[in-house]
Amino acid sequence: MAKQGGILQIQETLENLTFYKSADGLLVRTRGGVSKQRIMNDPAFVRTRENGAEFGHSANSGKLLRNAVGSMVFKAKDRKLSSRLLKVMSQLKNLDTVNARGMRKVAEGLNDPNGKLLLKGFDFNERAALQSVLYSPITVDPLTGTVTISDLNPMEQLRGGDGATHFSLQSAYLNLDFETGASAITYSPAVSFPITNGIISPILTPTAVPAGNGTQLFFLLVEFFQEVNGVPYLLNNGAFNVLNCLDVV
Repeated sequence: MAKQGGILQIQETLENLTFYKSADGLLVRTRGGVSKQRIMNDPAFVRTRENGAEFGHSANSGKLLRNAVGSMVFKAKDRKLSSRLLKVMSQLKNLDTVNARGMRKVAEGLNDPNGKLLLKGFDFNERAALQSVLYSPITVDPLTGTVTISDLNPMEQLRGGDGATHFSLQSAYLNLDFETGASAITYSPAVSFPITNGIISPILTPTAVPAGNGTQLFFLLVEFFQEVNGVPYLLNNGAFNVLNCLDVV
């Protein structure tokens, strides 16, 4: 794979070369030489088929989580979120000790105590990791989903980018079954505060415990705004916003 340069910016296939656009720019690569039919049927490619099946499952699991979190994802994400979630889901799938190779599942990986640790602390916006933005103790009640932030001085313990005058906090309680795809989520009311010198201790309680069975995940969303004449404006299109998976049960 090589990067295109010069005046010509091609996006098509010419003979054995494919020109395409990616997040890293315009690239070029040679076309593959093995047909899809052979890969799907030839015994020599059994490992390839197994890898493909598990790759697809991991990718779908990442998409399932993104969709289940809902609108929060659109408020705090980076352009490589899908690939970063794919990596985590692949690691979770590798912890499945029940199913055979090619059929390993994320849901089984989460039954391993180390599996939940792979998702705990995951930041949906890598540019704004929770630990680099909010410096205050955070606790989660796994029964109610209540998130408590203790003794927070916004002026001293927040890093939201130049120009921010206010920030908002919202929590979410997600129940997600990675096996069936069923999910339910509840949110706390969003609360806003000025970035001033003083101590606050926000308590964020979701409106209810979500229904269903599966893995319980707890999230915190931090958004930054600049207030002008009483109107809040999102700061730099959300580049500094945080969405973090606080805990997994």
